[in-house]
Amino acid sequence: MQILLLSLLVSFLALQAVAIESINRSGTPEPVEDAKDGYEKFKRQHIDKKVTAQKCTPVMKQKVIYNNDNSCKKKNTFIQAAEKEVKSVCKGQGVYNDQTHFTESKKKFSVVVCKLKKQGKKPKCEYGGKLFSNRTIVVTCQEGLPVHYEKDHFITNMNRS
Repeated sequence: MQILLLSLLVSFLALQAVAIESINRSGTPEPVEDAKDGYEKFKRQHIDKKVTAQKCTPVMKQKVIYNNDNSCKKKNTFIQAAEKEVKSVCKGQGVYNDQTHFTESKKKFSVVVCKLKKQGKKPKCEYGGKLFSNRTIVVTCQEGLPVHYEKDHFITNMNRS
C-alpha cells in the first residue's frame, strides 16, 4: 500500500512539473527577475554617456545586445547620461503613471537611437544611429531602479503643465 501511495505521489509531482513548464512556454510571463539584475541589464543596454550615432555598430557588439535567438535587435536606445542621473528618475525625479505603470522623467535627456540596417544574425549586425535631444524618457522602476526602457518622447514647454 505504501509503495502504491509513493508511486502516485511521484507521478503527481512529475505531472505538475510538466504542467508548470508547459504554462511557462505558452507565453505566460516568467517571474520578474531581481531588481538589481534587471538594473544591470538595463544599464548595459540603455545607459552610455559616451555613445554617438556613428558608434552604434561597435557599441551594440561590445555590449552584446542581441535578441534571445541571437538575431540582431531591430532598435535600441541609449541614454547619454551618467548612471546617477538615470537612476534619479526612479528616486523622485520622475512621475509615476498609475494607468501605464511607467515612470516618466522630469528631466530631459539626449538619446541615441540605433536602428538595424538589414536583418542578420550575430555578429553581422550593422546599425545606423540618430541623436535626439530634449527627450523625456519613460521607464519601468523596480525597487527604486530602472529595469525596462519603454520609450522616449519630445515635450515642448507648451505641452507640459
